[in-house]
Amino acid sequence: MRVAVTGADGFLGWHLRVRAKALRPDLEVVPVSQADWPRLSELLRGVDAVVHVAGINRDTDEAVRDGNIALAKDVVSAANGTPRVVYANSVQVGNGTPYALGKAGAADVLGEACAGWGTRFTDVRLPNLFGEHGRSAYNSFVATFAAAAVAGETPSISDRPIGLLHAQAAAEALLEGLSGAGVVEPEPHATSVREVWDTFEEFRRVYQGADVPDVNDPFRLDLFNTYRAALFPRAYPRPLAPRSDQRGRLVESVRSHGEGGQVFVSTTKPGFTRGEHFHLRKIERFVVLAGRAEIALRRELTDEVVSFVVTGEDPVAIDMPTMWTHNITALDGEATTLFWTNELYDPEAPDTYWEDVRGKGHV
Repeated sequence: MRVAVTGADGFLGWHLRVRAKALRPDLEVVPVSQADWPRLSELLRGVDAVVHVAGINRDTDEAVRDGNIALAKDVVSAANGTPRVVYANSVQVGNGTPYALGKAGAADVLGEACAGWGTRFTDVRLPNLFGEHGRSAYNSFVATFAAAAVAGETPSISDRPIGLLHAQAAAEALLEGLSGAGVVEPEPHATSVREVWDTFEEFRRVYQGADVPDVNDPFRLDLFNTYRAALFPRAYPRPLAPRSDQRGRLVESVRSHGEGGQVFVSTTKPGFTRGEHFHLRKIERFVVLAGRAEIALRRELTDEVVSFVVTGEDPVAIDMPTMWTHNITALDGEATTLFWTNELYDPEAPDTYWEDVRGKGHV
């Protein structure tokens, strides 16, 4: 199935494309970015479905209201009667704001077009979203809080209850919409603005040296992965504190404040590489205990590569951010590395997706 994704270069569009790449090999995704909009008819030609994520969130009231409707009309005109449509709508529909009016109007345009074409229309009404690589002061208050926590600042907080949904859960709802129809409202996690900030403050306090906070709760794990993405790469490697005496040396490598997860140690011969994969949810820590190695990472769907040369003489921890493919290569001689993940390996759901850091096919 060929599926066009509008808004492909945005926050939700990126999460959607990464999830499709990891879990839906049956889909050929055609990304449509803002820069591609003049070529919309060309890009939508022959697709089986459109996931319409592109939208206008911040502008004048008139531009937000009319602009979202105009984008939907562009999709209908360019699609020319062939595809099913999945729409990234909002639970704000019905509250009377310009944004809600624009999103509702866009849904009407898309739904009426699909009814006329005889194809399916899925209206996915999303709550407040958060996740890795959200833009501070733009995508959500969660991204703003994460940036403040990293900077050592305390934001102004107006507390209220709120429902939040991780961008990967939103992406899954949109992908499931390809085989559905009608209105879908994914269930958000009920929390509050204050609780989110308090959690980030806890992460900032605990996540030092070998210590990793309790992330057994899925929502806390999603928030922690969001926080780690805001820290990366400038806060890594994270120094560890060896202790030595006449008997030798001890290095605390992981102090998990939740359940223990899984630890293993491997040796890598010089010139050989381990890894070449990414994760959607799990934390993976590398600590080189002996030898010299390069750890390289690339953010999915980009050419952005970050690398660190590390040694066992000065042990450090590097935690792989989610949705960055990563590897480790032994340099000079054999390298001994400790690996830790926050969950036990499950062959039925390994959350491991293979891709070379410096290979092809990633854009």
